[in-house]
Amino acid sequence: MDRAADMLLMPRMVGWGPVDLVLVFLMWALMMAAMMLPSAVPALLLYGRARGGSAGFAAGYLLAWFGFSALATLLQWRLLEAALITPMMASASSRLSAGLLIAAGLFQFTPLKNACLTRCRSPLGAVLAGHAARSSALGEGLRNGLYCVGCCFALMGLLFVMGIMNLLWVFLIAAYVAVEKLASGSVWVSRAAGILLCVWGGFLLVAG
Repeated sequence: MDRAADMLLMPRMVGWGPVDLVLVFLMWALMMAAMMLPSAVPALLLYGRARGGSAGFAAGYLLAWFGFSALATLLQWRLLEAALITPMMASASSRLSAGLLIAAGLFQFTPLKNACLTRCRSPLGAVLAGHAARSSALGEGLRNGLYCVGCCFALMGLLFVMGIMNLLWVFLIAAYVAVEKLASGSVWVSRAAGILLCVWGGFLLVAG
């Protein structure tokens, strides 16, 4: 039964058609919703209490991640065509793994990361900002979701390192994202994670 389930979930290596793209997109969209919605609950509750329309806010937030899911689907397609990942969506190249790890690690130190993380950790801004009164719940949710994508997209790229089907890896990334967004002093958490990812990637380059 496990083998049959694996064969059902594994996409073809080459020759994807529209159905393949849609199914893989749905897989990414569901995974992003499961990984990111828990850490967005404080923002959803705060916006709902202050302005109502928490369902619209959640829809806008997910819309941002569904856009990311579409891009991830296309990237997965190209990586499969190039034989750089396996059908289980794990890296088949030590250089690819090292590159993703080092890129994600370095991104942890960039101004873009810090700016997006600050906005993700301050959902009150979505309520008090001047544009919030003029924008719909869907629009504010989309705005918050885009900041979240900007904060976490590099970390999501690490799913290609150990495999999208590796549930432990998925859980660890989702847990780290929640800690980074919700814990006090998360700037040090981000920098420590960045150092660890760079060291890991460097080790793979040397050992590869």
